[in-house]
Amino acid sequence: MNSTVKTIIFWVFIFACLVLLWQVFQRSSGMGSKDQEIKFSQFLQNVEQNQVTEVTVVGGEVHGSEHVDPKSFHVTVPTNYPHLFDILDQNHVQVTVKDNQGSAWWSILIQFSPVIVIAALWFFMIRQMQSGGNKALSFGKSRARLLSMQQKKITFKDVAGVDEAKEELKEIIEFLREAQKFQKLGGRIPKGVLLVGPPGTGKTLLARAVAGEANVPFFSISGSDFVEMFVGVGASRVRDLFEQGKKNAPCIIFIDEIDAVGRHRGAGLGGGHDEREQTLNQLLVEMDGFESNDGVILVAATNRPDVLDPALLRPGRFDRRVVVGRPDVRGREEVLRVHAKKVPISEDVDLRVLARGTPGFSGADLANMVNEAALNAARANRKLVMMADFETAKDKVLMGAERKSMLLSDEEKRVTAYHEAGHALVAAMRKHADPLHKVTIIPRGMALGVTMQLPEDDKHTVTKDYLETQLSILMGGRIAEEIFLKQMTTGAGNDIERATDMARKMVCEYGMSRLGPLTFGKKEEQIFLGREIAQHRDFSEETARQIDAEVRSLVDEAYRSAYSILDGNQPIMHRMAMALLERETLDAVEIRLIIEGKDLPPLKPSGGSGSPTGDVQQILKPEPGRGSSFPEGSPSPA
Repeated sequence: MNSTVKTIIFWVFIFACLVLLWQVFQRSSGMGSKDQEIKFSQFLQNVEQNQVTEVTVVGGEVHGSEHVDPKSFHVTVPTNYPHLFDILDQNHVQVTVKDNQGSAWWSILIQFSPVIVIAALWFFMIRQMQSGGNKALSFGKSRARLLSMQQKKITFKDVAGVDEAKEELKEIIEFLREAQKFQKLGGRIPKGVLLVGPPGTGKTLLARAVAGEANVPFFSISGSDFVEMFVGVGASRVRDLFEQGKKNAPCIIFIDEIDAVGRHRGAGLGGGHDEREQTLNQLLVEMDGFESNDGVILVAATNRPDVLDPALLRPGRFDRRVVVGRPDVRGREEVLRVHAKKVPISEDVDLRVLARGTPGFSGADLANMVNEAALNAARANRKLVMMADFETAKDKVLMGAERKSMLLSDEEKRVTAYHEAGHALVAAMRKHADPLHKVTIIPRGMALGVTMQLPEDDKHTVTKDYLETQLSILMGGRIAEEIFLKQMTTGAGNDIERATDMARKMVCEYGMSRLGPLTFGKKEEQIFLGREIAQHRDFSEETARQIDAEVRSLVDEAYRSAYSILDGNQPIMHRMAMALLERETLDAVEIRLIIEGKDLPPLKPSGGSGSPTGDVQQILKPEPGRGSSFPEGSPSPA
């Protein structure tokens, strides 16, 4: 019965109670009765005058009607008057006697009706409050949702790219189904499994797949559902959750984002009576305390395992820690195949190429890319999703949406073209750089232009040569402005910030400097805040000066390397900037043709002709006096 029907029944009951009360009070007060009350002496006089032919005696009342005037009446007979029936018999009045028991019951009902109505109202009000969203008087009840069998199931076939995690969880399901096989050899079922990984890698999806495969009761709850403004409610909900689990054992309990209640204790915020700590203490006791919870397996997910309490992570509570990482190139292809089943794709779509072109993408990123491709095809009124739609969606996910409505002046376009050409040319000339994918001067996201590189393989570790190459590429935009525009702009601000941060990490964290394999600066993190807010300085002033000198040296060397590349290839830079202003976007093939001095293929009809317009020629008009070498007397590069 849904809530609407319950509400209707409730108000109908209230209306019936009110009508009953009205009738009771009317009857008790005599209001609304059809017969007229007369005096006892008048009644005797009417009987003697033969005006009354028939009466009904009910207890101490006489009801009847007059012969002359058919108006009914009633009269109350005194209790000490014994001659009533003799008088009625002498005057030939027909008498009917009725039992007074009904009136007695009616009197009792009248007396207790207010109590009955108030009790009924109280009962229904409490039921209404409990059935509402606030759950009044049930703070300590667990808010875990039991997954019903009628819901759409997600199985391991719907999960791809995390084969190792799937194998670990399949074994948990096998424990539940055939526990005797493992218990014969003295093994015990793991009590807890912690899913760890970056956001969007499919931790919650894996838990839903476990629910679909296990065929056992599956309780799902979020870590934030334990937190309440009332002290002790979180611990009460933990107790109630595990009580439900014991009643339905064997079962699986899934807690999403467990770091909401499982953070490290003793951080100094809230003291020992903090509500989070009470909830965590109860969770520790329930998972592995004095009482056993056989048959109840706890599966939890988090992307911040570093802030969890050590007592929560020990064996006996979370026996297994399953890492759900970003998929590799083969895993990305499998994820794309899973999501592409729901989308009609054309024959020219090569999922293997898309998988190679999306390094670092999580499962959520890939699902978003497929969805964006389908939306792009729908906007173009196509029945199939083509490879061009996937490329557009990939660029949107990587670089942001195009902002073609953002109008730039000719001077800003010229600056952006040279800036991005500087990045692209350094990236193309350096040996250890990732291959170029696309260069555009169309504003995307917060940037006026983007130079995008895509690595050929997934990188888990990088070399010093690779980082030095990245520093040179970041410096390419500023150097192009200095050489070809004779000015500096704020457009290089983010490049300089990233280069400085990368160089400092090379010195202080990676040991890639003359200071040797040492780390400098210990990070301090507030557990409850969950982020690094300070860095403890554990080195001297002299070491700090050496660190600054090493950072400066790395950036200066990258600056000189990029300067020599751009200054020695000025004709290529002019051609690349002109092509960017004409076409707005260049892919890897077009960039290679420009570097080799070959002609570019003509533009598509929608993009204009294959030759630069007069406006482009005017924008790219060279400035006189541009030098061909590192300028003497210029400020020290940094």
